[in-house]
Amino acid sequence: MSETAGLPLALTLGEPAGIGPDLTLAVWRKRAELDLPPFYVIGDPDFYRQRARALGLDVPIEVTAPRQASAVFMRALPVAPLDLKISAEPAHPDASSAPAAIASIRRAVADVLGGRASGVVTNPVAKNILYRSGFAEPGHTEFLARLAEESTGAKCHPVMMLWSRELAVVPVTIHLPLKDVITRLSAELIVTTGRIVARDLAERFGLAQPRIAVAGLNPHAGEDGTLGGEDAAIVAPAVAQLCADGIDAIGPLPADTMFHAAARARYDVALCMYHDQALIPIKTLAFDHAVNVTLGLPFVRTSPDHGTAFDIAGTGKADPTSLTQALKLAARLAATQPALVPAQ
Repeated sequence: MSETAGLPLALTLGEPAGIGPDLTLAVWRKRAELDLPPFYVIGDPDFYRQRARALGLDVPIEVTAPRQASAVFMRALPVAPLDLKISAEPAHPDASSAPAAIASIRRAVADVLGGRASGVVTNPVAKNILYRSGFAEPGHTEFLARLAEESTGAKCHPVMMLWSRELAVVPVTIHLPLKDVITRLSAELIVTTGRIVARDLAERFGLAQPRIAVAGLNPHAGEDGTLGGEDAAIVAPAVAQLCADGIDAIGPLPADTMFHAAARARYDVALCMYHDQALIPIKTLAFDHAVNVTLGLPFVRTSPDHGTAFDIAGTGKADPTSLTQALKLAARLAATQPALVPAQ
């Protein structure tokens, strides 16, 4: 078992005006019923007390250092304090939103790389709020990779995987306009992504020989070139290279026949060429419980697969299932995570 397995998980604040704080309080209240692993949340203790009162929840808050969080967890929600006060109200982000969300992510990464936490679970952020504050990264995943690189000096290639018991998918290109996918897609990118997926599924998920199904880019995977030449020129050579590497990969496959039950039984993860090709099927099958997992990082990171849901923030209506699954999966993966050398 990994040396990190006995440590608590670091849960980030997320966008304070969204549903992240509501979900954090809700899952802690059901910690025994849900058999949750110990975690602490990084934020403003007074903010959590106020949100709990607004929701009518009896949640004691205890300020704690990460290493004491596991001992505190069953009697109170452990909060590792930030040196920031949060004033955002539900559904109303303000000037405190972005600095607090960013600081919480930074602290979580520092804690896991410093040997104080077993993994990072991130509550959802509002990227438009972060961008207005000068945030330069495209999103959460890229920011986590940059923090890891700054701390370890090693280059990271983060890979987004959406995981559920029904289906796991990886988009090779992520947040791009569809018109830009063809110019950004390359055999090299597919191969790099596939290698990381195969490695992490073996090392973290315990699959000795992960089976990867690679989707074609075009309808019918190009129909022998009559519906586009990219599948023959880009995708097929990448699949051949993955196979040459000893990876169990098949494709390019027509995406429209990859996701019914019998097809899913033949692979462990679907490698898709663009965002919606991957996310539409998993959100159809597992909308309320899929988990976002970042592969390719030197630490475990999971996240619920939903956004900030400003429309129901502060109402108590948010469904905690995805955050519950993210915490459980992070603990499972942390149990197989190689021990980290604490960052200097």
